[in-house]
Amino acid sequence: MNNITVIGAGTMGNGIAHVFAMFGHQVNLADISQTALDKALKTIEKNLDRMVTKEKISEADKTSTLKNITTYTELSEAVQQADLVVEAATENVDLKLKIFKQMDELAPKDAILATNTSSISITQIAAVTSRPDKVIGMHFMNPVPVMKLIEVIKGYATSQETTQKIMEMSTGLKKIPVEVNDYPGFVANRILMPMINEAIITLFEGVAGVEEIDTVMKLGMAHPMGPLQLADFIGLDVCLSIMRVLQDGFGNPKYAPCPLLVNMVTAGKLGRKSGEGFYSYSHGTKDWIVADTFK
Repeated sequence: MNNITVIGAGTMGNGIAHVFAMFGHQVNLADISQTALDKALKTIEKNLDRMVTKEKISEADKTSTLKNITTYTELSEAVQQADLVVEAATENVDLKLKIFKQMDELAPKDAILATNTSSISITQIAAVTSRPDKVIGMHFMNPVPVMKLIEVIKGYATSQETTQKIMEMSTGLKKIPVEVNDYPGFVANRILMPMINEAIITLFEGVAGVEEIDTVMKLGMAHPMGPLQLADFIGLDVCLSIMRVLQDGFGNPKYAPCPLLVNMVTAGKLGRKSGEGFYSYSHGTKDWIVADTFK
C-alpha cells in the first residue's frame, strides 16, 4: 500500500500526511479549500524544519518528504489511485458519512477506507459503504509526527486481513498500533474525556482554579499536561462532541458534558485554535508549555 490519500488538511490531516510522506509513501492530501492545503504544506515544512534543527532527519529527508505530497481540491482525482484512504475531517458524524459514501464510490474497489475519528462508530461509518470489510479506524494522536500511538479500531464487519494490513502499516510508520473494538470512545477517549469533563466540573463548582487543577494532575499524577490545558490543545468543541457520543452511546448521565464546557463552545472559546479557552493564547501564553511538552 504505497499510494495514500488523506482527506482533510487540518491539524490531524496534515500531521498524518507528514508521517506517511516521511516514510516514503506517495501522499495525496485533499481538501475543499486550497487555502487550507497551502496552510497545511507550510505547517508540514515548518515541522520538518524543526526536525532538521533537532537532527532527527536530514535536509535531504525533508526535501523528499515534501516531494512525496501532492495536494488536490477534487476528491475524485485524489482517490483514483489510492491503496489506502484516511479520512481526517471534522468530528461530525453526518460529514463523515457523506465523505465515506463518496470515498466508496470514487476509490478503487480494493482500497482500504480508514477514518481518524476519535469516537464515532466504525460500524456506523462502514454501513454506508459497499465494502464494510475494508473500513477501519486509524486514530492517530496529536501531534501526529511525535505521538507513537495509533488506535486501530475494528468495526463489526472489518476483516482480519484489513486489520492486519493496517497494524503492519502502522508499525512501518514507527508507530505502536493497539487493536481495539468498536465501542463509544474506543479506549483512549472513553477514559480521557470523562477525566477532562470531571476537571471542568471541578472548575465549574469552584473547587479550585484552572492553574491549580492542572498543577495537581501534573505534579500529583505525573501527567505531562493538565486536563484543562489538554482540553484547550484538543479543542473544546472536539471534547464536547466526544462527550455527546459517549452520552448517546451509553445512555448514562455520568457522561453528560459539563454546562461550562457547553457554554464555552457556544461562546466560541475553543482553546488554542480560537485563541482562548481555559487559557489565553492571543500573545503566545501557554504555547511554550505545549512546545516543551512535545519536544
